[in-house]
Amino acid sequence: MKFLIIVRHGKSSWKYDVEDFYRPLKKRGENDAQVIARELEKRDYSPDLVLSSDAVRAKTTAKIFSNILNFDFKLNHCLYDFSGKKALEVIRSCDNSIETLMIFGHNYGLTSIINTLGNKHIDNLPTSGLVVISFETDDWKTIQHGNTVLTLFPKAYR
Repeated sequence: MKFLIIVRHGKSSWKYDVEDFYRPLKKRGENDAQVIARELEKRDYSPDLVLSSDAVRAKTTAKIFSNILNFDFKLNHCLYDFSGKKALEVIRSCDNSIETLMIFGHNYGLTSIINTLGNKHIDNLPTSGLVVISFETDDWKTIQHGNTVLTLFPKAYR
């Protein structure tokens, strides 16, 4: 059995004159990430490996989660992906000793992955949104159609 926890970065700011990669979180993005991390803490999911896009808004979101859930995370530039193709390659190349993988990334790619792999259609993964998909397999390379077992979206907790 494998579990994939997918998190979209928190709400980011367009206020600063910086390239997309360097956009920081807005205060709302920080707050929403904390709320969702605390909700996940109530559930029985403990990631064996946590990977984040190296974009500022994604790694800041991962840091907020790591502070609350007490895990380390690694940066992976391939998760700075808007199509989902590279991110899916990262997921499928995961070592099989990992049972629960958590990734922090970007839309449209994450919504595409969720709708490709999960059994619950999601129109748009919101910022700080989290989805867990389970797979009846022991091999990440073979994941195809899983069960969407949890969705946590900030709007439900405001």
